[in-house]
Amino acid sequence: MSEPIGLWTIAEAEPDRVAVIEPDGTEISYGELTSRANRYGRGFQALGLAPGDTVVVLLPNSAELLAVFFAALQTGLYFVPVNWHLVGPEINYIIADSGAKAFVAHERFAGSARAAVEGDPVPEEARFAVGAIDGFRPLAELGAGEPPGRPDDRVLGSPMLYTSGTTGRPKGVRRPLTGEPVDEVPARNRLFFALFDLRPHDGHVHLCGSPLYHAAVLSCAVVSVLYGHPVVLMDGWDAEEMLRLIERHRVTHSHVVPTQFHRLLALPAETRARYDLSSLRKLVHGAAPCPQETKRRMIDWLGPVIVEYYAATEGGGAVIDSAQWLAKPGSVGLPWPGSQVKVLDEQGAEVPVGQPGLVYLQAGAVTTFEYHGAPEKTAANRVGELFTMGDIGYLDADGYLFLCDRRNDMIISGGVNIYPAEIEGELAVHPKVADVAVFGIPHPDWGEEVKAVVQPADGVTGDAALTEELLAWAGTRLAKFKLPRSIDYLDSLPRDPNGKLYKRRLREPYWAGSARTI
Repeated sequence: MSEPIGLWTIAEAEPDRVAVIEPDGTEISYGELTSRANRYGRGFQALGLAPGDTVVVLLPNSAELLAVFFAALQTGLYFVPVNWHLVGPEINYIIADSGAKAFVAHERFAGSARAAVEGDPVPEEARFAVGAIDGFRPLAELGAGEPPGRPDDRVLGSPMLYTSGTTGRPKGVRRPLTGEPVDEVPARNRLFFALFDLRPHDGHVHLCGSPLYHAAVLSCAVVSVLYGHPVVLMDGWDAEEMLRLIERHRVTHSHVVPTQFHRLLALPAETRARYDLSSLRKLVHGAAPCPQETKRRMIDWLGPVIVEYYAATEGGGAVIDSAQWLAKPGSVGLPWPGSQVKVLDEQGAEVPVGQPGLVYLQAGAVTTFEYHGAPEKTAANRVGELFTMGDIGYLDADGYLFLCDRRNDMIISGGVNIYPAEIEGELAVHPKVADVAVFGIPHPDWGEEVKAVVQPADGVTGDAALTEELLAWAGTRLAKFKLPRSIDYLDSLPRDPNGKLYKRRLREPYWAGSARTI
């Protein structure tokens, strides 16, 4: 007889089985996680929330976040996790835009939480806090007076994640409720895990080091719980701590981003050799471009466990394993089952093999998502059932996808298209570079010129000598027209913990006329 899957099914069969290991090491059983999810679900229903309503959460990685997620999942609610780097007015916008009927926040973010409810977008009786926040009820009160057991009228809900908003206001990606059984793993989540050969139970342990407000990170953690994989949570990622946790808990899979690869490789060789990482089966990465040299070094270190995917919160995508990547370095893979990848020109026609164009995806026979409350945005990125995230790329003769850059990031200098991601990939592997961003700034004759902003490695000074060294390095790897005309230095670049670079924040001052160059 096969082992049970699904949170509630496993909880009934093995209530003491470990579901979640909190950042402080506390183990949360399936029985306890289910009890909280049931209580919160009944509490939402008692507040009057009905299928199709929305719950917004501002929580760190924790069992409480997962309990609120499963409460929403089994009561037909949309679950909106908020990036906790946002400030109050930005969160207020998401609460209002999503039509939230309840808001759950952590006292760590009390200031942002209080600012987010100015104007009363959510009534005070539907605001809950982990810890103490003025004007919020303790989360322990949610459903406290309700009878135990599963909520009545269980309907499968859905996450509704907001895109990062790197080019404007974030957009909520909303899918219609499917009516699938609540105790089953949703079909789109099963597909995502199948891509990485992750099956129910099978001795898997998942390490979650990135924030759960990211679509793929949330999906990996949730399906791990549904599949019977213990989920080890990190509250703030650290390179050596990740290695320690892999060894301590015999972690088999984790979702990471290229920035984390860079920091892992920056550890001294003796530190990396100190930990037993032999349990790793799959280290999955996406969310940002990965320099080829960085990825090759990761494969050399850990073996063929590295798997890359290209996807969107909206759905669909491509995937490539280590062996395929070594044969097609720089590719992000082939379309995964049920997904299409096409490259189109600005008129919506397919471009020839090897020619760059806009990358379009399709997930399933019909593209079902919409941008909540923004039909014009939904329509603007569609060609039939295909949709685009604005990435530029090309397909080779074997159907493998290669990405060039974001359309909004491309530099046009003297009529020539220049892709910053290529330049970033070369500079990023220089040992004195911790992080780098490349973008176009105004030039009176060429229209734009190439600017680099570099975060120096620890102990390195960003000065004219470093600029000379970096440009000499890049000059051996890039054509002259691609070289930065100047380099600026910052102590850190504006990235979220999932590796997303907010390039607009770097670019805007230069277009406003204020710049410091070396």
